[in-house]
Order: sequence, then C-alpha cells, then structure tokens
Amino acid sequence: MHILNIEAFLIAITILTLTPGLDTAVVIRNTSRSGMKDGCVTSFGICLGLFVHATFSAIGISAILLQSAEAFQVMKWVGAAYLIYLGINGLRSTLKGGSSLKLSDTSHDKFQLKRSLREGFLSNVLNPKTAVFYLAFLPQFIDPEYSPFIQSLLMATIHFFIAMAWQCGLAGAINFAKRLVQNGSIMTWMEGLTGVVLIGLGIKLLLEEPPIPNT
Repeated sequence: MHILNIEAFLIAITILTLTPGLDTAVVIRNTSRSGMKDGCVTSFGICLGLFVHATFSAIGISAILLQSAEAFQVMKWVGAAYLIYLGINGLRSTLKGGSSLKLSDTSHDKFQLKRSLREGFLSNVLNPKTAVFYLAFLPQFIDPEYSPFIQSLLMATIHFFIAMAWQCGLAGAINFAKRLVQNGSIMTWMEGLTGVVLIGLGIKLLLEEPPIPNT
C-alpha cells in the first residue's frame, strides 16, 4: 500500500514517539509500581489505542474526500500548521528550562495484567491530544488515490511497533537506571528536539504540492 512521503513519516513518528508526554508518564509510573512487566503491558494497551484514533481519523478523511479535493487540501494545510504549533510549544517548554512531563514516585504493588492493559488503553483512547494529532498528522501522508482507511491502519501499525519498542525499552531502562530516565534535563532536551522536527516537517508539508484526486 502506497504512503506519501514514507521516509518523512518514519522519521517524524519515531521522533514524536520519543517525546515526553502522557503515554511516557503512564509507562514510567506503572513500571515504578510493579516492574518491567507492568510497563510493557501498559505500553501494549497504549499502542492498541492507536488503532482507535487511526480509524476515526480515516472516517474523517474519507468524509472530506467525498466532499471535494479542495476541502482535503485545506485539511492538509490546517494539519501542517498544527504540527508547527506543536513544535513551537515544545521549543517554548525547552526555553523555559522545564519539561511538560511530570513524574511521580509510586509504591511497589503487585502486577495485575488487566489493570495495566486497561490503564494503558484508556489513557491513550481518552487523550484528546492524541485524537487531534492523528486527525492532523495522518492526512499529510495519505494518497487520495488509495483507501484512507487501509493507509491509516498501516501507519498506525508502524507507529504501534515503534512505540512498543521505545516504551518497553524505557520500562527496562527504568528498572536498570531509574535516576537517569527520570532526569529532567533529558526530558527537556527530547522535547526541544521534537519541536524542531515538527516545525521543519510542518513547513515542508505546507510548501509541497501533494497529489489531489479528480472530482
């Protein structure tokens, strides 16, 4: 299945996955609570939620494509502008010298698979920032000549594996070197780097001329 700008998508989604945020905080909290297994199952629940967002994003994209090619182009412009907005926010947080990710210590507790899976899934599905991001991000790489639904699920699958690898690695790192992972300067640096990537990607997408389907 064809995906527009696949290289840009892979770079962007990888950098974005590394960005400190709610998903990272939940994985860190649950790993601190019951160990690496808790963190990895939580990550699995989080990543399952990506398919929910991808599905709703595809429905919205399909509805807009049925209206007009011009409306789809406007949606892409708005999405690119939103990526730039997210990037600016990340840089502002870095310049202020603090990360938006707040970590808290939790006491050791017994691992419960259903609890970890539920907490991860709901934290992702009920996060409005993730829903808005998917609606803005995925259309940048959708080829109107092919099924938006299949392409969205394919991109969510790629995101699934990248996020699982990062978050499970993070859970293992917490067990091995908790102080390093929770270092505030590392989180701030990551947020700043992501901000630069988002701004650059947004500008690139605003300037290029993507293919538009005939109506």
